[in-house]
Amino acid sequence: MIRNYIKTAFRAFTNNKAYSFLNIFGLAIGIACATLIFLWVEGEVNFDSVNAKKDRLYICRENEKYDSYVLTHSSTPGVMGPAIKAELPGVANVCRTSEDPASLLFSVGNKSVFVSGKYAEASIFSMFTLPFVQGNATSAFAQLRSLVITEKTAKKFFSDYKNVVGKSIRVGNKTDYIISGVIKDLPSNSTLQFEWLMPFKLFYDNSPWLWKWSNYSLSTYVELKPGVNPETINKQLYNYIQRREPTAIGHTFLFSMNDWHLRDSFKDGKMTGGGQIEYIRLFTIIAWIILFIACINFMNLATARSEKRAREVGVRKVLGAEKKSLILQFIAESMFMAFMAAVAAVIIVLLALPAFNTLVRKQLTIGLNNPYHILGLLVITVTCGLIAGSYPSLYLSSFNPIAVLKGLKLKSSGASFVRKGLVVVQFSVSIILIICTVIVYQQIQHVKSRELGFNKNNLIEMNLQGQMSANFNAIKQDLINTGYVENVALSDHAIIYGGNNTNGMAWDGKPPGSTVLISQRYVTPEFFETSGLRVLEGRNLAVTDTGRPIRMLVTKSIEKLMGKGSAVGKTMHYEGDTTKATIVGVVNDYVYGNMYNKPDPVMFFITPPKNAAVMYVRTKEQKDIEKTLTAIQAVMKKDNPAYPFDYRFVDEQFNQMFLSEMLVSKLSRVFAALAILISCLGLFGLAAYTAERRNKEIGIRKVLGASVSSVTALLSKDFLQLVVLSCLVAFPIAYWTMFSWLKGYQYHIKIQWEVFIIAGIAGILIALATISFQSIKAALANPVKSLRSE
Repeated sequence: MIRNYIKTAFRAFTNNKAYSFLNIFGLAIGIACATLIFLWVEGEVNFDSVNAKKDRLYICRENEKYDSYVLTHSSTPGVMGPAIKAELPGVANVCRTSEDPASLLFSVGNKSVFVSGKYAEASIFSMFTLPFVQGNATSAFAQLRSLVITEKTAKKFFSDYKNVVGKSIRVGNKTDYIISGVIKDLPSNSTLQFEWLMPFKLFYDNSPWLWKWSNYSLSTYVELKPGVNPETINKQLYNYIQRREPTAIGHTFLFSMNDWHLRDSFKDGKMTGGGQIEYIRLFTIIAWIILFIACINFMNLATARSEKRAREVGVRKVLGAEKKSLILQFIAESMFMAFMAAVAAVIIVLLALPAFNTLVRKQLTIGLNNPYHILGLLVITVTCGLIAGSYPSLYLSSFNPIAVLKGLKLKSSGASFVRKGLVVVQFSVSIILIICTVIVYQQIQHVKSRELGFNKNNLIEMNLQGQMSANFNAIKQDLINTGYVENVALSDHAIIYGGNNTNGMAWDGKPPGSTVLISQRYVTPEFFETSGLRVLEGRNLAVTDTGRPIRMLVTKSIEKLMGKGSAVGKTMHYEGDTTKATIVGVVNDYVYGNMYNKPDPVMFFITPPKNAAVMYVRTKEQKDIEKTLTAIQAVMKKDNPAYPFDYRFVDEQFNQMFLSEMLVSKLSRVFAALAILISCLGLFGLAAYTAERRNKEIGIRKVLGASVSSVTALLSKDFLQLVVLSCLVAFPIAYWTMFSWLKGYQYHIKIQWEVFIIAGIAGILIALATISFQSIKAALANPVKSLRSE
C-alpha cells in the first residue's frame, strides 16, 4: 500500500516537473528558514545550561524606589554574602565577585597582553560548572597570589599550554601570580564570562568601602539547597539590609539563572516578561509563518491544476477507489514533496549557516547527529506535508466522477475563493514584515542619531595604566603637540556607561520624603571641553577646587530639581553630613547608561589624576585616523613605556549598545525578503497556470485585435487586486504591532504614514514584476498555435 502511494506520488511529480519544482523550492526555503531560526532559538533558550546547578543558582538583585521610578540592579553590599549564608537556612552556598570584568596587563617574558577577568570567592568553582583541565578546585585559591586561567589565556602566553600549573604571570608589571589551575573556555552562551579568576580577598581587602552595608559595589551569587522555594528566601531578604542599615531604600530578591538571559527586563521592580524571550517568541512565530506561506504555495498550485487531474480522480472513483484512499494518495504526494524539500533545505542550511553565524555572532551547527535535531526536522517536514496536502486532498477527492467523465465544467468558485484568500494571506504577511522591518530600522537609527549631550565622535578612551596618572600633564602636552589632538582629560568612570551614584543628597527646598538618584563623577577640568559637554551657567571646575570649600558642577536636571532660578551659588550636601558643596556651574544634560531613557542627573567634582580611572583624548576631525593613532601610540610609548597602547573609540562603544536591536533588524530584513520570495514563487506559478488555462481566450482576443498591453493588463488585474486587498489587511495589523512594540521605549519615533504607502507600493511592484513575465509571455505568444488544436 505504502509502496503504491510512493509510486503514484513520484509519477505525479514527474508529470508536473515545473510546478513540482516551484512547490519544492518554496517549501525548501521555508523549512531552511525555520531550521535556522530554531537553531538560533535553541542556543538562546539553552543559555547557561552548561551549569549543572542552573535551577538552584541565583544572583541577588535590589529594587530601589525613587520619586518617579523603581530601579532594579545587581549591586549588593560587600558584607551581605557571608551574612545570608550564615543566617538563612535555605542557602547552600554564596559567592561574591567583582561586578564589571577587570582588564589587567598580563606579562610572560616579552609578551604583554590585557586580559579580562574577575575577582571571585573559591565557592565559584563548586557553584558554577567550571571544569578544570589542569589543577583542581580544592587547591585553586589555596594561596593569595593564585591565578586560575582559561585554556584560551594559557594558549596566549605559553607554547606548552598543556602544562602551565605552577608557572607565573606578572600582573600589572608589579606582582607575580602563580597559575594554580586551568579551566575549559566558557561557552559563548554563558552569562558568566572571564579569562581569569583571582581570589576575592585581593579585591575586598583593598576596597574598604565594601565593608559597609550602605555601599553597593559587587555581585552576590546564591545557591539554594534542593527543594527550597526561592519565594521563602525572598521574604527573608526583603528588609534584610534595612535591619542593618536603616537609611537603605533597596529591597533584595533572588533572580534565577534561568531568567538571566531570557527575561532580564524590569519595570517598577517587577519582571515585565520581556527581554530576549520577546525576540525568541517573535522569530518563532515568524518561522511558522514562513512555513505556512510555503505551504500556501502548494495548496494554491494543487487546487489550481485540479482540472488537469479531474479525469484521473473520476476514473479512480469509477474503478472503486474510496474517498479515503484518494485523500491518502494526495497526502502522500504532498509528503513526498515535503521530504524532497527537507533534503533540499538541509543543503540550503549547510550553505547558509556560515553567513548566518556571522550575522547572529554564534557558532551554530545543524547537528544531524543530534537525535533531537533529526526529530525536529521530521516534525517540521511532516507538519508541512500535512498542512500543504490537507485542503488539496479534500478538494480533489470530492469530485463527482460522472460529471468529470462527461466533460462537464467543474464548479471551482469555492476553490478559487480559497486560492485568492490564501494569496491575500501570503502578501499580507509579506507587507506586514516589510513595514515592521522599516519601522524597527527607523527606531534604531532614531536612537543612534539622538542628541546625547556630548560628542561621541573622534573621542578615544583609555584605561589608566602604569604611569599615566603620574605623567598626565606631560602626556597631555605631548599629545597636543602632535597636532592630531585637541584636548585630553581624566575621569573616574566611562562617560557612556553608568558609574557611582547616590540617593543621599539634600538641598534647601528639597521636598520631605523625596528620593532622587544622582550620579557623581570625579573629573579633571579639561573633561567638559574634551567630551563636548557645555557649561551653560557659571564657570568650569578648576584645579584649585580641590579641598575645602567643596565646589561642584551639576547638570541642568539637578538645577530643575532645586527649584526656580539658577543653581549657581546654591549648595548641596550628603544627608547626615553638614559639609556643604557650592555649585559653581551648570552643564547640559547628557544621556548615558540606557540610551532609550531621559538623561539622569549628574554632579561633577574635581579629582587629582591619581584618583582617576579613564583618560579621554579628543582628536581633530580633519586628521587621518591611522596617523592620529600612530602619533598617540608614540606618545604613550614614550611616557608610559611599560604598558602597551590599549584604546577604544567611544562611538564604537555606543554602537555596541544596540547589538540586540541591530540583530533583530537584520534578521527581520532577511526573513521578510525570504517570505516575499516564497510568496512570489507561488504567485509566479499561479500566473503561469492562469496564462496556460486562458491560452485559447488570449488567442481569440489577439485575433480580434487585442494589443499586448491590454492582454497583459487583463492577466495582471486580478492578481494586483489581491495585492491591494492584502495592503488593506496588512496596514492596521502592522500599525498595531509596531505601536505596541514602540510603547516599550521611552524615546521612540512616531509611526509615519509614508512607511505604509511605500510598503504597499513595494508589494504591488514586487507582485507586478512577478506576474508580468508570464503575462507578457502569454500576450506575445502566436495565437495560431493556441487555436490550432481547437
